[in-house]
Amino acid sequence: MTAGLLTDERLILSNVPRLADIQTMSLLLEQHGIVVEPLSDDGRILSLGGTIRNSEAPYDIVRKMRASVLVLGPLLARAGETRVSLPGGCAIGTRPIDLHLKGLEQMGARFDLDAGYIDGKTTGRLRGANIVFPFVSVGATENLLMAAVLADGRTVLANAAREPEVADLATCLVAMGARIEGIGSDTLVIEGVQRLHGAEHTIIPDRIETGSYACAAAISGGSVFLRGARQDHLGATVRVLREAGVEILEEADGLLVKRLNGLHGADVMTEPYPGFPTDMQAQYMALMSVAEGASMVTETIFENRFMHVPELNRMGARINVHGASAIVRGVSSLSGAPVMATDLRASLSLILAGLAAHGETIVNRVYHLDRGYEAVEQKLALCGADIERIPG
Repeated sequence: MTAGLLTDERLILSNVPRLADIQTMSLLLEQHGIVVEPLSDDGRILSLGGTIRNSEAPYDIVRKMRASVLVLGPLLARAGETRVSLPGGCAIGTRPIDLHLKGLEQMGARFDLDAGYIDGKTTGRLRGANIVFPFVSVGATENLLMAAVLADGRTVLANAAREPEVADLATCLVAMGARIEGIGSDTLVIEGVQRLHGAEHTIIPDRIETGSYACAAAISGGSVFLRGARQDHLGATVRVLREAGVEILEEADGLLVKRLNGLHGADVMTEPYPGFPTDMQAQYMALMSVAEGASMVTETIFENRFMHVPELNRMGARINVHGASAIVRGVSSLSGAPVMATDLRASLSLILAGLAAHGETIVNRVYHLDRGYEAVEQKLALCGADIERIPG
């Protein structure tokens, strides 16, 4: 969606999910002058277009979603200046944006921090640069990629993120007239162009949603067909789930997921793609809480992402945290309890635990859920779950 800032022409996106974050991003883009309008009754096709009239991304919008910082690169590339509030989002760690700023500085941008805002300016167009990321960052890769497509000269992004979402963005930019080589690899080479044009692009299916529903089938002993899911996007998630006793069969238009005989513990460490994603860690931990034997879950991406552990333990799980690792000793059954969601993925992990628990589980603070899962209670109910959203 932020790529829509890179052209005055229309960018038409299809297979758009209906999420709170989409609404937040739409508000932010409209603040900048981009008109976002649905082209289908279900809202799955969006048209974005317009002229940048305002380069400020205000706190009231940016605080709701960390991805708002992705307007930084496009605004600098198109408008030559920007004022973006420091970002918010789920409270799972500090997640500094210094890689974004340092990379853009190498391309000729200058920044000042003022009252919680990042003020950025360029003198003329951004310049191509050789940028080596000290560690893999999806957001920084995306921001600098969008900035580089309109920069003068060649930009090389080394140690770039390889997530399918990054490749999908690059594919969209190419459809808009960008010149990008190395899509899907850890080195992206971008030859800047004078302008981009409109395009049509279909968004890839959500691999984290795929993995989450695969865990739902596994923890409940069910069998679920995930229409449109792509195994080639799942990376280590498929391998780890198969090690744990989950069968994943690739079919023509999706994946069939079911539990084999029983679940058994399998260790996992979160890593950048194609490693096991940090966004699947909480869901996998819920699954391991009812597996035979013990498993160790090590978190290497975010330092504060075990906040779901006390809530799972309230339901009878046996999980002990030691620094960046959690030892999960599987139990025969969980018990329903009132629990509190602390972030987006933790919300889903507690729902998964509730599916496997005896009795009733009430998950509070589910407003996190709607940021990344569309109609989760309706989808699970259609698969046989006894689940409902309580207004309040």
